[in-house]
Parts: sequence; C-alpha cells; structure tokens
Amino acid sequence: MFVEERQKKILEILQENQKVRVKELSRMFEVTEDCIRKDLASMEGRGLLKRAYGGAVLTEGMHPGHSNAVSSRKEKNLKEKQRIAKKAVKLISDGDVVFLDTSTTNLEVAREIIRSKRNVTVVSCMLDIANLFAADGNTGFILLGGEFNRSQIGFLGSLTLSMMENFRFDLCFMGVVGADVKGNVVTTYVPEDGAMKQKAISKSRRRYLVMETKKFDFQANYVFTDFTQVDGIICEKEPQEEIREVLREYGTEIIA
Repeated sequence: MFVEERQKKILEILQENQKVRVKELSRMFEVTEDCIRKDLASMEGRGLLKRAYGGAVLTEGMHPGHSNAVSSRKEKNLKEKQRIAKKAVKLISDGDVVFLDTSTTNLEVAREIIRSKRNVTVVSCMLDIANLFAADGNTGFILLGGEFNRSQIGFLGSLTLSMMENFRFDLCFMGVVGADVKGNVVTTYVPEDGAMKQKAISKSRRRYLVMETKKFDFQANYVFTDFTQVDGIICEKEPQEEIREVLREYGTEIIA
C-alpha cells in the first residue's frame, strides 16, 4: 500500500472513531510503529489530526465529540458522568467547603451532593449549579459573580477571580476538555475558564480532575494546570496501563 493510501485510510478510521492508536495501526497495516508515527506527523503538519499520547485525535474543528458550549454537552455521556460524581462525593466530608467549576460533570457532582444530604458548603460560578441548590434549599451554597459567559453558563473574568481571592476551599473538582499525560498538560477551551480553574486549584487544599477516560485522547488549546498540581483524577473507569504508569510517575492518584 502506498503512503497516500495508508494515510487516507487512517483519516477514515479517525473520522469514524475520533481517535487512532499507533500500535493498532501498525498491526493493521503491517508496518512499523515508527512508520505510523511518521504518517501521523505528516498528517498533523497538514492540519488533519492532532497527535496525542500513543496515537492521534481529530483536530478541534473536525472533532464531533466535544463542544465548548456547555448547553450542548449536558446530556452527553450522562452515565459516565454520574459514575464519576458518585466517586467524587465519597471524598467529601461534612463541614467541607467545596468548589465546583463550570463543568457538565460537576452538574452531576452537585446532584449527588444533594442526594447524599452532605452538610457542606458548595461554592461555584456556574448558573446551572446555582439553580440546583436553589431548588434544594438545604445545602449551603455561594454563587460567585462576574461577567456572564454564555458558552459556559457561568460567571468568569477578573471580578470572579477577585471574589475567589479570599476563599480557602477544602477541595475542588475541575472539569477537563483534554489531558495529555506525555506533555503533562491539562487543557480547556476558554482562557477565562482556565484562569478560574487555576485560581481554584491554588486556593484548594485538595484538588481533583473529574473527567471521562476518553479525554486522555484529546487536547484543547488553553493549558490550566499539569498533573503534578492535582491530587487525583476521578474517571468512570480505569485508563490504559500506559497512562496509569505515567500518572504514577507524577504522583497523581487515579480514582476509578
């Protein structure tokens, strides 16, 4: 098979599955892994894909699996998010002050906090989370204001960061768009969202990422932290062993 034919087939597989892995492609095309890596590098140079740890994913403009608009993600992968939420709430103790960022996974964490009847105070800048606790009426809740960001359905910007300054959170849960363990970066789309996440991490005694394992195969364009700055990652299932090995080197716990 010619190089052009192989790369065309790789792109077809990528568009169907949203990701490809070097080892699998090597076996499929009966070529070396180095050969596949060269293919992926060439395709990345033409803007056809984005290389990730162990393979590649679609570039942001071609990727159907993630939107930077919260409203379009609320009902996606709901069972996975609910599994993550149940694990997250087990880390919370009565009396804790908990920060939840503008994340659809944290919507499920908020619902689970309400179901568990924990005696805690939740702080967030996400309007949907505020609405949940307004309807609950039992859990302590503080809504941070600022400039309203419609894509995140929450308040972001300098005023929000200023309001966060005097808080000290017992723990925070951070939503994630993409996570690159090889590059040691965790990413989001919106810079103001990234700044809010950075501030929350710096003000928290314990820090956790809440994310589906598929996000290890995707990257956005704004880095807000790295794996050494968080205590753990809460996933719906165990990530691949090669990812777990790297996270162990960073000292980052996997809760799955």
